[in-house]
Amino acid sequence: MSRTGKTARNRLAERLADRGLRLRHMAVLAALVDFGPHVQRELASRLAIDRSDIVKIIDELSAAGLVDRARDTADRRRVTVTVSPTGRTLLDRLQADAAAVQDDVLAPLNARERARLTALLTRVHHHLQDGSGVPRPSR
Repeated sequence: MSRTGKTARNRLAERLADRGLRLRHMAVLAALVDFGPHVQRELASRLAIDRSDIVKIIDELSAAGLVDRARDTADRRRVTVTVSPTGRTLLDRLQADAAAVQDDVLAPLNARERARLTALLTRVHHHLQDGSGVPRPSR
């Protein structure tokens, strides 16, 4: 499973690199689309990205016009990040790239086998989560 995941991740990373992006750029865009605007530090926490790294990622996305940042008027230390329309459009393309990679990786499986694999992996994933959706500590 590890090798398959690594291969799939590397293939997606190559596609993103062709666009001048990394996996973390896509993760930030996806989180902003899925969960709405976020304060920078809360976004870092949600994605388990170091605060200093999230600043760099958001700087890069902002420079490319993919996200907008605004200071909180009540607390100037808080910066809220929102995906821009350009960022939403790009995320659609990136998700199509991810789907193409997935189709390529799962090419040896028919539709029924893919559904079964998805069901099994979902079951394993749920087993590894506790009630709050946070992964259990490893032993």
